[in-house]
Amino acid sequence: MSGALAPLAAPSGRLEFDLPAELEAAEPPEARGLTRDAVRMMVSRVSTGEVTHSTFSSLPALLDEGDLVVVNTSGTLPAALQAVGDDGTAVVLHLSTQLSGPRWVVEPRRPASGASERWSGAPPPRRLDLGAGATAMLEARYGPGGRLWVAELAVPGRLLSWLAVHGSPIRYRHVPRRWPLSVYQNVYATEPGSAEMPSAGRPFTPEVLTRLVAKGVGVSPVVLHTGVASLEADELPYPERLRVPAATAERVNATHRSGHRVIAVGTTVVRALETAATAGGIARAVEGWTDLVVSPGRGMRLVDGLLTGWHETASSHLLLLEALCGRPLLSSWYGEALAEGYRFHEFGDVHLILP
Repeated sequence: MSGALAPLAAPSGRLEFDLPAELEAAEPPEARGLTRDAVRMMVSRVSTGEVTHSTFSSLPALLDEGDLVVVNTSGTLPAALQAVGDDGTAVVLHLSTQLSGPRWVVEPRRPASGASERWSGAPPPRRLDLGAGATAMLEARYGPGGRLWVAELAVPGRLLSWLAVHGSPIRYRHVPRRWPLSVYQNVYATEPGSAEMPSAGRPFTPEVLTRLVAKGVGVSPVVLHTGVASLEADELPYPERLRVPAATAERVNATHRSGHRVIAVGTTVVRALETAATAGGIARAVEGWTDLVVSPGRGMRLVDGLLTGWHETASSHLLLLEALCGRPLLSSWYGEALAEGYRFHEFGDVHLILP
């Protein structure tokens, strides 16, 4: 698990569907007068295919004493930077994953409609002025898709302090206005490191966490620092840094020994836990890098259930969901979600998949 890993090429044949624009969540639920935990939640059961409709605040009632909920405590960085090339070209630079020291995987994007779009045409300028005494030098392309680069950043002082002043949260066209970093943070985040919010955990509130613990449902952490999302290309997730603490691994194993369920909050938690799984389904502590792609062919070894958001048709997350429930059920459930008007993306509704 030590050392950076090379990204993998993507397969084809994912679930396809049309997403109406009105189902793209353009603002946080708080802007619509809702609390975080009031978003809608579809509850699906793999064993029967049964679907019910609820709200996230009912999560404690749907889990049993002895179950374990695993969350990703990585915090969101203000990872979007305004830049200008030596030739005067405007660039939006998204930081993705820190490789070592000042070297990062980044995505240069073109400004568009108040946000940004994928870079096309001639390569972006190699030297970028980030303002306030900071620069980025694009060194080489990273990965098979061609949209990411390895860059060396030079900023005055500490990078996190500089980003707090000069960076902003990454957002895409479906979110037309800026929102503060606080709306992109999960309530249990403990350390910054993710380019984009591990958004399945966004509906959690202190009240929901308290009710889970009061019922006897465990809550344990992992850390997986997410890179930029593959919203516009049929790509697999890139290598990411992770840490599965020994205490979490031991609790996962104890939960299974007692006959209870391990529920992952988000696909990032699935990736972390499944990286920590032995072939025999035993969790172990890990720290370093993961390039694991959880797919139907590989299956799940530790995760029994999943709380997740609603993902676009090109998203690699759909392969992971198929590993848990299979294509027929996944297709049926997404059809139900579209028919019922569930909202997609980071500010949208959620989906609880139980065994």
